[in-house]
Amino acid sequence: MATPANEGPGVPTGASLDVHGLSPSGNIHWNLGTTSLINMAVERNEGILSAHGALVTETGERTGRSPNDKFIVREDSSAQHINWGDVNIDTDKDTFEHLKAKVIDYLNSQGDLFIQDLFCGSDKDVQLPIRVVSQNAWHAAFARNMFVRPNSDELANHMHNFVVLHAPHLEADPEVDGTNSSAFVVVNYAEKIVLIAGTRYAGEIKKSIFSVMNYNLPLLGMLPMHCSANTTGENTAIFFGLSGTGKTTLSADPKRELIGDDEHGWGPNGVFNFEGGCYAKLINLKREDEPAIFATTEMFGSVLENVVLNDGVPDFFDTTKTENTRGSYPIEFIDNRTENSMGGHPQNVIFLTCDAFGVLPPISKLTSAQAAYHFISGYTAKVAGTEIGIKEPQATFSACFGEPFMPMHPGKYAHLLSEKMESHGSNCWLINTGWSGGEYGVGKRMKIPYTRAMLNAALDGELTDVEYVLDKRFGFKVPTSCPGVPSELLIPKNTWDDGDKYEAKADMLANMFNQNFTRYKDGVGDDVNAASPQPLN
Repeated sequence: MATPANEGPGVPTGASLDVHGLSPSGNIHWNLGTTSLINMAVERNEGILSAHGALVTETGERTGRSPNDKFIVREDSSAQHINWGDVNIDTDKDTFEHLKAKVIDYLNSQGDLFIQDLFCGSDKDVQLPIRVVSQNAWHAAFARNMFVRPNSDELANHMHNFVVLHAPHLEADPEVDGTNSSAFVVVNYAEKIVLIAGTRYAGEIKKSIFSVMNYNLPLLGMLPMHCSANTTGENTAIFFGLSGTGKTTLSADPKRELIGDDEHGWGPNGVFNFEGGCYAKLINLKREDEPAIFATTEMFGSVLENVVLNDGVPDFFDTTKTENTRGSYPIEFIDNRTENSMGGHPQNVIFLTCDAFGVLPPISKLTSAQAAYHFISGYTAKVAGTEIGIKEPQATFSACFGEPFMPMHPGKYAHLLSEKMESHGSNCWLINTGWSGGEYGVGKRMKIPYTRAMLNAALDGELTDVEYVLDKRFGFKVPTSCPGVPSELLIPKNTWDDGDKYEAKADMLANMFNQNFTRYKDGVGDDVNAASPQPLN
């Protein structure tokens, strides 16, 4: 095996690539720091520095995840736990072994390999030790940004539990290799290996390992969550929501410290961040709207993907390459954060939805069974202009607010959520950041200051003693008053000019919920099924 070159802070005791079947003839770069990785990325023409010193890279044709190219190896130790289907697509062990040999041969032929030994999870009692092996310095820098970086003692004793073999420039031949395209992401839970090839989109690295955590934690009685989280130190909240619901905006609060913005676990010690950094969407980013995130794009150590530069300065409004422009940076770049990326057991669980039909109340309180139902539903709505071909609002459902990354049946995660909420006395709130007074095109979107006021009232306990009414269709409790919010906004039907039209649209949405939930009803209890909406007409 080649002698390590340009060693970083340290090489784990007894570290070897032989265990992965790798015997490269080129240079092996163990655990280089961020500065060395970025400098090498520039030297190797993998990217350029912006005027402010951030590394700017391109991912080529694939500027987002490739869900149709993701596979899980069907093998005896894990098969019974996987919710097989269109999301969790299986492949056999022979195909996996063929692809693994192909990746290993390819990596062995590279002049340089970059190794990063890291952790997934900030709670040291349950964190997953991982190793990322890549042919690119910039992907190693990305991994170093996104996962938890060990100190020198932790690195010396690091023993990886899962390895990512990353060959972004290796393309598959579907007819020969048994893939759906030139790219593949394959997870083998028995061999504890992830293979990634044919895609330079860096998000595949982090999401593949998060999918592993989403498999591992429920087996230990812990809940993995695609959510953001913040805390005051004594008051912790978690925020679930699909794209466009306001998750990033509402979880960023100067009076509360950020735990993390994307992936967390809820274990015996409370909430903990999976990540050591953030992977922010940069489309239409403005300094005045998101000053903390904008500042990271001007820091050496950040990695910007597919961002257009004008005279070296990022133009976040230019979508020439993609609308999915991204920036990764270590969490230390955010000042208002917890030091250990952890928080206590959450007092409040927040579900965010952007209901473009104008039906759901701006804030509702849910029972644990209703929380499980709406957690599994993962509802929001897309509006015209958000995607090609959308002319009117469309309901969108993603189980657990992150179905593509959940290998088990959504009912398993929902049961854990209800169990933990009941054990720790957590409240659950459904907050609609969408339309009021009519659907999209008729009504108006709820003003952010009102949404912020409702959220703060929920988090600060100001809705404990107010009067509630029962939403007769969806079953949850709706407050009739909230500090800082006009009372007439709290009951949706009262904001519509035509009450009959409201009732018809509300029944339509209730039917959409029920139709979507038929996929999951056999995997949940009677109480969760009973929490389904009841159309009135």
